[in-house]
This record gives sequence, C-alpha cells and structure tokens, in this order.
Amino acid sequence: MDLKELNKRFSIRDGATKLRFCSGAGGIAQVEIENKAAAAMISLQGAHLLSWIPAQQQEVIWLSEQASFVEGKSVRGGIPICWPWFGAHASEKNFPAHGFARTSLWQVIDTKILSAAATQITFQLQTNQLVKSIQKMWSWPTQVEYRLTIAKTLMLELTTTNLSDEKISIGQATHTYFTVDDVTQTTVTGLDDKTYLDKPDGFKRKIQSGPIRFDSEVDRIYLNTTENVTIDDQKRKIHISKQGSQSTIVWNPGHEVALKMGDLGCDGYLTMLCVESANAAEDIVQLLPGEAHRLQVCYKIETLYYLGSSKGYGLFFKK
Repeated sequence: MDLKELNKRFSIRDGATKLRFCSGAGGIAQVEIENKAAAAMISLQGAHLLSWIPAQQQEVIWLSEQASFVEGKSVRGGIPICWPWFGAHASEKNFPAHGFARTSLWQVIDTKILSAAATQITFQLQTNQLVKSIQKMWSWPTQVEYRLTIAKTLMLELTTTNLSDEKISIGQATHTYFTVDDVTQTTVTGLDDKTYLDKPDGFKRKIQSGPIRFDSEVDRIYLNTTENVTIDDQKRKIHISKQGSQSTIVWNPGHEVALKMGDLGCDGYLTMLCVESANAAEDIVQLLPGEAHRLQVCYKIETLYYLGSSKGYGLFFKK
C-alpha cells in the first residue's frame, strides 16, 4: 500500500490528534502521531517505534546517531520486535539474529482515537504472505498483531496466533532502547534475587544481588520474571510493567564491545540502556494449533523536579 492510500484509509486529523504517513529516512514509510499527551514516530519496516516523547518531557527512546535505514536491515535503537526467536537461532547459524519481524514490512490494519490524549495504531504480519526466503525459515502460518497506544504512557501489545495445525515455539522481545543521561550513573531495580543467564560469562547461571549497575558490559536474561522493573536515571524514573512475559533482558554493551559494533555513535553506549520484556531462553512460549499469546508492556515516566524553599532547593519526584 502506497503513502497516498495509507493516508486515505488511516490518517487522522481531529483537533489535537494528528496521524499521518510519510516517507522517512532511506525512503522507508513511517507514521507520525501527535496528540495532547505525546508524540511518536514509527517505521512500517518492523513496525519499529523510533520515538516517543510525552508532552513537556524529553525523548524516552534512544536512536543511534549512526542508525542505518535500509530496506531489510535492522535499525540500531528504537523498539525492534524480536520474533519468532530471540538472539541466535537455535539450530541455523545463517538465520538472522532475533528473527525476521524487525526487518519485515508490516501492514497497518487500524488507527483509532481513544481520547484527545491517546491514539492507537495496529499493525499486522501474516507469515504465509511474506517472501519465500522468510517462509523457509518459518514454515508455520502465523499471525502477529502489534498494537501501540501513544499517550502519557506507552502501551505495547504483541499478539501471536498459531494458524497452523502443529504446535509451535516462539521466542520474543520488545527490544527497547531507552535514553539515559549517563548509564554509569543509572540503576535498574526490581530484579533482586532473580536468576539470570550471563552472556559475557558464557551464559553462566547467576543470582542478582541489589540494583543492576553498569560499569562494564551487561548482557543478561533474567528468567521467570513477571515483576515490574524501574530504570532510575537520576533525573527521571522509567517504570516498566508487563503481562505475558516471563523473561527480562538487560543490556548495555559497555565501551569495548560498543567500539566493535560501529553503529552506536561516539560514546553512544553511555546514553542508552536496553530493558526488554521477553519470553526467551527457558521461557519460550508453546502454542497449540489455534492458540494465541499476548505480550503486553507499559512504560510510565516519573520526572524529577526541583522546588525552591527558604532552606535551599529540595527535590521530589512527580509522576
């Protein structure tokens, strides 16, 4: 569907709400959304959210200065969708890491005004309609719907339906890159005492003790975790709640690995942090024929404000 047809069928211009489709970087179609509570930008390739800015706040989503926008290639930053496997494929080394959903062109099937401060868009991927090279990697007819609600909070819903006559196994993650001021001064809480697989240390099984800190490479899959997680970035807190997710991935490449990656920008690793809601490793999802699974994630921002007083300046968090 071309831009003209997309705008004819799905664009919105109603009071404070604006939703329009346009050509983005690299000529790849994207949708821009704005309402009273937030603004967002989403690429149709991968249904990849590139930006979410709540009203009167700073950008929440990190996107590399050196991000490459090329058809069929993943983008460094934003919220890539890892599906139908997370990380390397279990048996085929030549298959793309994190699956093919993040580089496939998704179809827009609905846009909706929920209120003047909340706008919803729904994307769909039908695997049996994708190119043959992808169908060779994933032969089971499967439908994936991805619904984003752009508001003061950001809500993501990823629903997988098994349309085949066989049981399937899926790994998945919302691979969210968050913007932080300085990752070395940032902590992640909510995973204390949880078991994780430590990728830099050969996937050894370890137990988290206290907040997660970032003074070197961190690449971990926290298993059997349904709890809320908070990123404390000094000037704001990012609260992450989820349903239908049994794993939490926490990742920052650190200086040495970042240098080898080449697309993080100059010291980009210092201003980004990935906390991903997932079903990975031992927590992959099994779906019988006709069954569906929904992964829901909600991001809420709590900003630090300064108040003057007769005794100097106090500070408090305001949601």
